[in-house]
Amino acid sequence: MNAPATRQHYGSLRRILALVRKESWQVIRDPSSIAVGIVMPMMLLILFGYGLSFDLKNLPVALVMEENSAEARGAVSGFELSEYFKTYPVKTMAEADRLLRNKTVSGIVRIPPQFARDVALGDGEIQVVVNGTDANTARISLAYAQGAVATWLAREAAEGKILSSGASVNVQSRLWFNEANESSYFLVPGLIVLVMTLIGALLTALVMAREWERGTFEALFVTPVRPVEILLGKVIPYFVLGMLGLALSIIGSQILFHVPLRGSLWILVIVSMLYLIVALGIGLLISSVTKSQFVASQITVVATFLPAMMLSGFMFDIRSMPPVIQVITYIFPGRYFVSVLQTLFLAGDIWSVILPNAAVLAVMATVLMTISVFATRKKLG
Repeated sequence: MNAPATRQHYGSLRRILALVRKESWQVIRDPSSIAVGIVMPMMLLILFGYGLSFDLKNLPVALVMEENSAEARGAVSGFELSEYFKTYPVKTMAEADRLLRNKTVSGIVRIPPQFARDVALGDGEIQVVVNGTDANTARISLAYAQGAVATWLAREAAEGKILSSGASVNVQSRLWFNEANESSYFLVPGLIVLVMTLIGALLTALVMAREWERGTFEALFVTPVRPVEILLGKVIPYFVLGMLGLALSIIGSQILFHVPLRGSLWILVIVSMLYLIVALGIGLLISSVTKSQFVASQITVVATFLPAMMLSGFMFDIRSMPPVIQVITYIFPGRYFVSVLQTLFLAGDIWSVILPNAAVLAVMATVLMTISVFATRKKLG
């Protein structure tokens, strides 16, 4: 590299560092930035972790029939005919396990071998395995499973079949990924998406819009500073603030709620960085279009925070939503981040879930940052 090019890169680095230093002091002096970046994450963690609980329905389950007797088919029909279940017949527990880990189903119903004989002896069992990632979904699933079996037994009794001989069937239930059946195990990991959205999108959009209102950018435009340098100088401090919010959320989840982190911490950090870049890109884009703090705040809440809360799978199971809304959820990055968060915390490093969602976030981050640079360059022109 020749000397002029070296001096040019060195000068660019100095300008970026100067902007970062200036913006960092601005963040420290601004109480609202500290409140959103540090106080708000802890408040959300406490409020949602201790005070929120949900009931869900419309649950997909895998059916494993290891016996094809009339009794087995009758028991399975209780699930197939129930409005609360969507059944996926499979041949083996290994295949059902794969579907459960990939989040294709929320539970497994297993009819064991010699089921008919055990029913006749009064010792029949149906094994129900439930994904305990969402404790409320797990509880509802178990209750519905009991109801499906009870409906079948009542039908058989009305026809004078099983119960006339004194036979009975018990449901043997288990929770996977959340053995303690705690709602906080499901809610607390999802809170990270709200924290990152607040810091990345909302705070960045407000700060950048304020700069447009005050005319700060116009003053920068007459200097040799380039658009990319301006954006980096603005974004880096809030990126650091977002990672601080992530650290507080992880520490709080471990100390306050004892939520297990079964996956890799480094993978969690990397995926969180991708989502934070996406949120920052959205904030930059909204602020560059609106140039108004009030308008930017309203658009950011509607376009990022509310979807992250309601359409990401954090609070409501996406599979229980109408089909049109399920399609719309693919637009919002929170859907992909929540899926990775819940998998890493409660199931582990399930790559079939992590890699596709992380890839989508990486594409979104690249596209949004490119558009933000282009939008700022247009303003300079």
